[in-house]
Amino acid sequence: MKVKDAMHKGVDWVSPDTPVTELAKLMCEHDIGAIPIGENDRLIGMVTDRDIVCKGLAQKSFDASRTTAREVMTPGIHCCRDDDDLAKAVRHMEALQVRRLPVINKSRRMIGMLSLGDISHWATDDLLSECLKSVAAHH
Repeated sequence: MKVKDAMHKGVDWVSPDTPVTELAKLMCEHDIGAIPIGENDRLIGMVTDRDIVCKGLAQKSFDASRTTAREVMTPGIHCCRDDDDLAKAVRHMEALQVRRLPVINKSRRMIGMLSLGDISHWATDDLLSECLKSVAAHH
C-alpha cells in the first residue's frame, strides 16, 4: 500500500507569523494536534499542541497575545512522499519518534498528512504495534 492511499488530504500550512492563539483555535476547530508552518512557498517547521504547551505556556516569559508560530515551532521538517510504501513511511515515523508526517508529491508540494490514526486503519497489526511502541516511547 502507498502513502497516498492512507493519508488524509486537504492539509494547509500557516505563516510563521501566525499568533499562537490562532494556532490553538485552528487545532480545536479541525480536531488536529499539529499544524505545518510554511514560508516562501516551502515548509519550514511544525507546531504541535505539545509545542504550544512546552515552548509557550510553560515558559515564564510567555505572552499569548504576542507569541507567534515561529517562536514555538519545531524547525526543520521531515516528510514522506505520496508514492512511498506505507511501511517505509511508518519506519520513518518510528525512527523520528513522530506521530505525523507531511506528505509531498513529486513536485515537492505538500498534498496531505499521514498520522498514526491514518496508519491504524491500513497497517498490519504488527507494523502498527511496532510503530506505536517506538513513537510513544519516552524521548
